Amino acid sequence: MMTLLVMLCTANFASAQKFVLIDMEYILKNIPAYERANEQLNQVSKKWDAEVEALNNEAKTLYKNYQSEAVFLSQEEKTRREEAIVAKEKEASDLKRKYFSTEGELFKKRESLMTPIQDEIYNAVKDICEQKGYSLVLDRASDSGIIYASPKIDISNEVLLKLGYGN
Repeated sequence: MMTLLVMLCTANFASAQKFVLIDMEYILKNIPAYERANEQLNQVSKKWDAEVEALNNEAKTLYKNYQSEAVFLSQEEKTRREEAIVAKEKEASDLKRKYFSTEGELFKKRESLMTPIQDEIYNAVKDICEQKGYSLVLDRASDSGIIYASPKIDISNEVLLKLGYGN
């Protein structure tokens, strides 16, 4: 009897809840500002990567020259060249950290470009949920373990319409 009561309560609670899905990848692909931001990030990333690679190549060149000339160098000159190689490697490493670390320039740039887009999507989703009484929104694009979801509960196109990107 108690099991039946728990099942009825659970079924009643579940039916009172309204769940919907969005596909964040789909939404983002349909927002031109996101595509432009991604392109900007790719360009700046390639530029900065080339700068770091150039310093690494300079360090490699210094090392190769050192190896081929080491037998002719005084101990003083060897030490000076070794220090120059280490300094160049450190310069490359520092530049890489400056650009690509979790607090680096690329992270800051990504945040400055993507946060407004993400906020806009969040606010659109929130508005739709408040208007229609949805209790939970899941992102089908994320690795959330959704095995199956009916397309009927996917509101991705509604979010895009709310953002002004009709489909």
